[in-house]
Amino acid sequence: MSYAASLPWTLDSIDFSRIDIRRVRHDEDLFFLLCSASFVESGSDLYTQNLVDHFAGDQELQTWLSQHWEHEELQHGRALAAYVKAVWPEFDWERGFASFWAEYGAVCTAEQLEPSRGLELAARCVVETGTACLYRALNDITDEPVLKQLTGHIKSDEVRHYKHFYQHFRLYREREGFGRYKVFRAILRRVNEIKSEDGDIALRHVFNQCYPQLRGNEQEFRRVTGRAQGLLRRNIPAAMTVKMLLKPLDLPGRWQDALEKPLAKLAERLFLH
Repeated sequence: MSYAASLPWTLDSIDFSRIDIRRVRHDEDLFFLLCSASFVESGSDLYTQNLVDHFAGDQELQTWLSQHWEHEELQHGRALAAYVKAVWPEFDWERGFASFWAEYGAVCTAEQLEPSRGLELAARCVVETGTACLYRALNDITDEPVLKQLTGHIKSDEVRHYKHFYQHFRLYREREGFGRYKVFRAILRRVNEIKSEDGDIALRHVFNQCYPQLRGNEQEFRRVTGRAQGLLRRNIPAAMTVKMLLKPLDLPGRWQDALEKPLAKLAERLFLH
């Protein structure tokens, strides 16, 4: 059986001709969120290779990363790019992505990974939390049927990816013997990296492509992208985000209750690029 046949869904199952363009065409905030997400997802092959190298010798995890995770992440990128091109055909997606890739490819390096394999898996849980909750929020925001279908598929994929990374995290936690404090620090580091790099780079290259006359105008960049971030922030699934972020800490119930509010603030930072 081919790998494509084993995918939970395929690009061919999305009928982009059915997009109700009138419902989304006017929404620049949604455009910025979808296009920046399509850029990051389309760079999955680079950070997959970084992870495959990082887990040298762990054949089971390497195989899953290269034969499953990478294919699904790249499919997310292709699907989101196809949606953007269908609704906003005047946007030169290939040119924008090439510009994004030139910068992102230089900073997406193995040096960003945690030295400990187990802590890197905890950090991966943070990334998957961010993506799962991003697509859940986008799914809640839109009433356009094709985008609703697409973001539902991607959200389900990301939740499943989270579970897979979490299962391997538990195995490495037993092998490496690190405690909650180190896990918590790894979570904080990855939240800050997401905030400062991936999303900001992607949004900046979407902005530069849309407003070349404003390139380098930080005030206008923050004004335009701030609206999009505000839309996302208002639709964050807080309970889902906090639950997923806390899970690797394996906290007693009373500790988890005490941390829910401050962690909700931390969760917001996943979306404040």
